[in-house]
Amino acid sequence: MDFTAFREMRPFPQLMFAAFVMVASVLVFMIVGMIVAIPFLGTASLMNSLTPEGINSPENIGFLKYFQVIQSIGLFVVPPFILGYLFHKNYKDYLQLNRTTKAFIYLLAAISLLLVVPFINFLGEINSQMKLPASLSGLENWMKSMEDAAEVMVDKFMKVESISGLMFNIFMIAVLPALGEELMFRGVIQRIFTNWTKNYHWGIWITAFLFSAMHLQFYGFLPRMMLGAMFGYLLVWTGTMWVPILAHFVNNTMGVMGYFLINKGVITRDVEELGTGKEQLPLAIFSVISVSYLLYLIYRYEQGKTKMPANQIDSQASRID
Repeated sequence: MDFTAFREMRPFPQLMFAAFVMVASVLVFMIVGMIVAIPFLGTASLMNSLTPEGINSPENIGFLKYFQVIQSIGLFVVPPFILGYLFHKNYKDYLQLNRTTKAFIYLLAAISLLLVVPFINFLGEINSQMKLPASLSGLENWMKSMEDAAEVMVDKFMKVESISGLMFNIFMIAVLPALGEELMFRGVIQRIFTNWTKNYHWGIWITAFLFSAMHLQFYGFLPRMMLGAMFGYLLVWTGTMWVPILAHFVNNTMGVMGYFLINKGVITRDVEELGTGKEQLPLAIFSVISVSYLLYLIYRYEQGKTKMPANQIDSQASRID
């Protein structure tokens, strides 16, 4: 079958088609997932588990986690491979999965995600103080309700007692999002906006904005957008998707492990306050400086390896098409 028409699409039609593929894929996976679940739950129990009362029922958490996995695969993991195949003759090349870099670059990226925590917490504290004008009180109330609902759901998902439960949470919250969200946002959407604007900086920041907005957690918008931009630059500088995937995995795994250890009483909730408050401003500043230095090392090594001056790297696509 000839897919030339897909490969000759302009950026805006590509973006619309990518959205269509995401919606179609997640609908198919959700329907199949429900059909597969019926023999185990029964139709009545299945429908009940999707109601507000069912969602708040502890015995349905396992099913909701199952559906979360299905949704992640259908919405983020599968579509990039379909789009990569349709938009490019080689989906591995399109998604930058067929390249790698030195082991110490992966190590620097992982350490960067550990050291950036105080600064991310600092941004989160600023973001949490956001106030909208009185005329937008309805919007503000809706944003707060979305934030509260997301917090309740995350709490239900994260609260586990066993190692097996912890491992499943790492798979659901760290492995799948790291793989799927990076492939979809950095691999597809960032490339589209980079080609559209002819500037990889615009591609990175527009994608980071959309990446954060997609989570519908507006009081954590700034830190999530900053992380998205960080992942975007790691992709452009290294030329391999595996570096931002690792960075995303480290970030999410820290959250899962932190919650588990706090719940077990191994560590206190004080770790969640690193970088917040005036007294910890020096820690937040140290976080920015140290992470900036590590990212600079990554950038300088990769630039030297490719022998390409920074001002000539004017698009992500120019490095891989």
